[in-house]
Amino acid sequence: MTDVFTLLSLPKTSKAFNALPAVGASEREGSASPLHKVPRLDRDSDSASASRSRAGAADAGGRITIKISGTPIKPPTVTGRPGDKDFALVTRSVRALLDKQNKDGLPVAYEYIYRACRSAVDVYNRGEGLYENVKLELEKCVGSLAKELLQNTAGKVEWLLDFNEICAWFDKQTAILQSVLTYLDRVYLVRKKDSPSIKRLVFNLFAERIFENSSIVERLHAGIKAWLEWERKDRTAHKLRQHIPALVRHLSNHRQYTPIFEDFVLDITKTYYEAESTERTEALRGDARDFLKHCEARCREEDQRAKAVLPESSLHEILKTTDKALLTGRLDWLAKDALGRLMNDKAAQKLGIMYRLFARVEGQKVLCAAFKLHVQNTVKDIVKNQERDEEMVQRLLDFKAFCDRLCTEAFVDIVKEGPRDTSKPAAAPAKRGSSSTSTEPITMKVPNKDFSYAVIDAFALGFKARRNKPAEMIAKYLDRAMRKGQKGKRDEEFQAELDAALGLYRFTDDKDVFRTFYHRALAKRLLLERSASDDFEKAMLKRLKEEYDPEFSMGDHMFNDLALSRDLMREYNEQRTRLGYGEAMQKLSVMVLQRSFWPFAARKHDVDLPPTMQDELTKYMTFYKSKHSGRKLDWDHALGTATIKARFTNGGKELSVSLYQGIVLLLFNESTELSFKEIQEQTRMDDAELRRTLQSLALGKKRVLRKAPMGKEVDDDDVFHFNADFTDPRYQVHINSIQVKETAEENRRTQTAIEGDRKHALDAAIVRVMKARKELHYEQLKAATIDAVKDHFVPEVSVIKQRIASLVEQEYLRRDEDDMNLYIYVA
Repeated sequence: MTDVFTLLSLPKTSKAFNALPAVGASEREGSASPLHKVPRLDRDSDSASASRSRAGAADAGGRITIKISGTPIKPPTVTGRPGDKDFALVTRSVRALLDKQNKDGLPVAYEYIYRACRSAVDVYNRGEGLYENVKLELEKCVGSLAKELLQNTAGKVEWLLDFNEICAWFDKQTAILQSVLTYLDRVYLVRKKDSPSIKRLVFNLFAERIFENSSIVERLHAGIKAWLEWERKDRTAHKLRQHIPALVRHLSNHRQYTPIFEDFVLDITKTYYEAESTERTEALRGDARDFLKHCEARCREEDQRAKAVLPESSLHEILKTTDKALLTGRLDWLAKDALGRLMNDKAAQKLGIMYRLFARVEGQKVLCAAFKLHVQNTVKDIVKNQERDEEMVQRLLDFKAFCDRLCTEAFVDIVKEGPRDTSKPAAAPAKRGSSSTSTEPITMKVPNKDFSYAVIDAFALGFKARRNKPAEMIAKYLDRAMRKGQKGKRDEEFQAELDAALGLYRFTDDKDVFRTFYHRALAKRLLLERSASDDFEKAMLKRLKEEYDPEFSMGDHMFNDLALSRDLMREYNEQRTRLGYGEAMQKLSVMVLQRSFWPFAARKHDVDLPPTMQDELTKYMTFYKSKHSGRKLDWDHALGTATIKARFTNGGKELSVSLYQGIVLLLFNESTELSFKEIQEQTRMDDAELRRTLQSLALGKKRVLRKAPMGKEVDDDDVFHFNADFTDPRYQVHINSIQVKETAEENRRTQTAIEGDRKHALDAAIVRVMKARKELHYEQLKAATIDAVKDHFVPEVSVIKQRIASLVEQEYLRRDEDDMNLYIYVA
């Protein structure tokens, strides 16, 4: 600071105060670069600024008189180099700034330190010495901080707080240092390319003395490990957790976060969870579900902890390390044990958690393979369970729906795609300075297609466990659905139910079996008028024909036959009226069907109808031949129905029965008691058919006949009585007919017919292939034959071999004399 003596020793030509240099001593013109604008403190913050203000005011007004009282001041003796005062001021200020024990603060304000630094560097060219002094003071400061850290006896986690405090103090002081020494940085060090800036010098020294000190790093690691292990064992937040983000921040500021903190945390996380995984696996060997639950809980804890204390960049690595440590080497066990149990429990949410765990360690393929195997085995078990054949299709549908739900909800990947515009409506005014639009990523659930494909393959393989039966039961399920109809469901719901059943049809190789049973069931529904809706029947046939099998076009012919039959009946009734026959006591309804389009073989034996019924049939036959002279009618009464009015003690009823049941009941008009032998003689009905008919009338839920003696079966010695005491709340009573249902014998006949058709199809395919190729080896012929019939069924290799041998015997083919595996077509 300039003394009064210097101020008063001015040359006569001086302009006094406004000739004063920027800093204490006079400046040499041209000795340094032009002055820069200097930031100032508040003008009232110190006495010097107040003096300058007064000086400026005096300069504007005129001469100032200064009176000195007391002993005159002697001029100081000038010693040392120029600029020592400014140099010493900066050095003293740096030392005070970097002294942690200093409680007195800086000797002068920041502005004076800055100006003194500028003068020492720019005016007196003493930047090098100043820089070396700063470097020495920094080294001394950092050394004392390192010593303080090493001598600190606080606990492991508590030591981290002291480390944070030292880092915070050092960062604050060095930030001030960089500010007041800005001129040294921007003037002197810019010219010295080989010398680091003040900031770089600070960071280098701190890194060298603190972060490269193995003892300090060990204590850092010990504190971090103690904190983490405490939280992982107690599974709660440590009382000092709130100080960890500050530690992370200090390490990040010094670019030491990754080598000292993150890498170490990842390493101890891997070690900790690998050991825990081994321990928990042994403890929970019997139930992998509990292990999965434990893994999910641990991952959730690590996620919450990382979000609370670590930068976002570390979150993924921490979770990835945790997942790998817990799950590596356990995936096969978890997939084999836990997945099956969760599937059986229908735990879709837990399966979704399991998928996400596997996905984080790239274990989707392991999980998918286990999922496919479980689905295949489940389908196989359902298909092979003969005791629950009637429930087979419904169980398959329920399981398929569950698998599909898993594929769309549980086995999905969360994908974030492009920002979406959430702009306000155009009519809404936007405030000035605010944005009317905002963007945020779209989170999407993308199903893993591998699991969907696995379901398809697993169902197809599971269906192979039992040939023919799945296709048969799907056809029968659709038959029941068509009979029952919507039952209050909307069209869309009923259509979805039918679509689900047809979805199962895709998995079976036995398309011909399905077609045969569906064809037979459709014929019965149409003839017995048991179909809920002709529109749905036609829509189903159209879909089957267009999407599955062109041979379903036979349904169109069946509907045409029914329409023509109704027209014939209307014309027959009109003719009876014209001829004056009057209304018949028995109202006849005849369906004339073309045998090639209906799945019923000609019956070799039939029943004797009552004379009145037979007379009606004769009249209709005469009418039909008058229309179509070249045709022959064969009557099939097995699917006929009848409506009979009966009188019981409690009132009359209208019984809806099969034609066979009606024939038997009409016998009791002549006698109230008939033996089994007598009924058989009068009807000449097939023995098995008669027994089934009598069972339905005397042993069913609605018993219009009584059997003596009582029993579950109809024996030859049984006697039947008309049950005059029969009651029912409804006037119209439908008595279920066993004949209408498919019997075991009829099922066997159908299966036999299918096998016969397959043999003919194989023979035709083999002959077509050989006719086109002339000669083929056995393996080539086998493959070509399978390919030719695969749209209808997949034949067994043994059956193909039998058909080839049969064609050789019939001389359609012959073996080559030199190569017995080579077959030659015989023209």
